[in-house]
Amino acid sequence: MSIPKLKVLLGIQDDESKEYQAEFAYEQAEEMVKNYCRIDRVPTGLSNVVLSMAIDLYRAGNFGSEAPATGAVQSISEGDIEVAFRPAVSTAENRYMENPGMAFLKNYVAQLDRYRKAGW
Repeated sequence: MSIPKLKVLLGIQDDESKEYQAEFAYEQAEEMVKNYCRIDRVPTGLSNVVLSMAIDLYRAGNFGSEAPATGAVQSISEGDIEVAFRPAVSTAENRYMENPGMAFLKNYVAQLDRYRKAGW
């Protein structure tokens, strides 16, 4: 596992709650790679991809915050200041486009496809 390497890359030092969040992000990224590629273990060639995905998941996941993630600004009014946001995820088709925090998933497809097994 590359949890120590992930913590260094994220700048996490001696903060137990952030360590658990980093571990969760790493395990989630690893699981996503295995599920997408239909493999039982992550090959060495994808170890840095998993680390990069874990970093993106950690940052985009809003871990440790009780406030829900908001989407793009939908409207702004100037009189008595009003700002309305779209939901972070509105539909399955455009969830990656409307939520920039999740758009990173599309960037890894080319790297993961090299290791993807055919399935039915």
